[in-house]
Amino acid sequence: MNNLTKDYNELIAILTIISVVLTICVFSTVSQSLAQQPVFKETKVIENIENIIAVDNVCAWPNLTLMPDGTITAIIFNKPSHGLEEGDAVCYASRDGGKTWKYMGTPVHHEPGTNRMNLAAGLSNDGSLVALVSGWGGEGFREFILPPAICRSKDNGKTWITNGSVKHPEGEADLIPFGDIIRLGGKVLAAFVYGYNERQSKPAYLLYSYDDGYTWGDAVPSGKFGEGPGNYNDFNEIAPLRLRSDRWLAAVRTARNSDLQLLVSEDEGKTWQIPEELADGAISKRQEHPAHLLELNDGHILLTYGIRWGVHGIGARVSNDGGKTWNAPIVVIYYGGGDGGYPSSVQLEDGTIITAYYCSANKNHPRYHMGIVRWKLP
Repeated sequence: MNNLTKDYNELIAILTIISVVLTICVFSTVSQSLAQQPVFKETKVIENIENIIAVDNVCAWPNLTLMPDGTITAIIFNKPSHGLEEGDAVCYASRDGGKTWKYMGTPVHHEPGTNRMNLAAGLSNDGSLVALVSGWGGEGFREFILPPAICRSKDNGKTWITNGSVKHPEGEADLIPFGDIIRLGGKVLAAFVYGYNERQSKPAYLLYSYDDGYTWGDAVPSGKFGEGPGNYNDFNEIAPLRLRSDRWLAAVRTARNSDLQLLVSEDEGKTWQIPEELADGAISKRQEHPAHLLELNDGHILLTYGIRWGVHGIGARVSNDGGKTWNAPIVVIYYGGGDGGYPSSVQLEDGTIITAYYCSANKNHPRYHMGIVRWKLP
């Protein structure tokens, strides 16, 4: 009996040691995971910004477009909820450089029990404002995805027509548009979408329109596909920028790493690769997404993105060589709050950058809102 007791005690001691070792390993793995962020230089915070509560009581997810006459439009979700109630994507406009905003119109009205909250938007080649607007419906407003409505306005978002169609990629029943619509010249446009399928992935595609935004199709995948876990395209919200016909950039939100990857295309978006200058494509830390890309007046590239950890805010990086290398990150604004980000930016003739974002209640405002930051690069 004594021997059994001794053996039992020794077994308990061994199991205790194993348990401690495993616990240390787990914490070590978690710590390493948090520490394995891209190594950037010290982050600077922009000074002398102008932060404006532009539209109150909206969750927004703004998409800005600089119109030919200098008006800035913002298409936003008009409810103070993360898409969990009925609502619409509506258009606001500013004629004073983002200082004040006025409701203009609604591209497409939701049906009962649904919302219209997801969109891609931008200028067509004839100068119209075009928006692809989808959303959700059913139980909890997450049961099914609405087909994208093709919306068009010729008066800066005041009145809209809905006319057009989207040809889905094979095997993709549901598509969610996101980001800026890109002009390629003539009557050709392009826009990114992502979807859900039986692989439980969120594959992203670039869609083309050859009639200036009325019909869409000819889908091109933005990454490789496979049937096994880890082989599928896990990109979703993609911010595109066309510099010229042989130089496109795309800042991609990833599902697995929750960071931003950079893709480039040299053939008008038909194929995409991670640039050789970036070993793994990462241009942000984890939980810094999604992004927006803008070519500035001087030809430099501005990347803005949501900082969704720590104090929360909007970060930015600049490339002086067409996206091959990127300067150290800067912080445009720290606003706090638990739900926010999704920046979209335009630049005025005097160099002022207008960056829109959304945020829940924070140190600056007690409700959901669309914020506007007017700022200049140092």
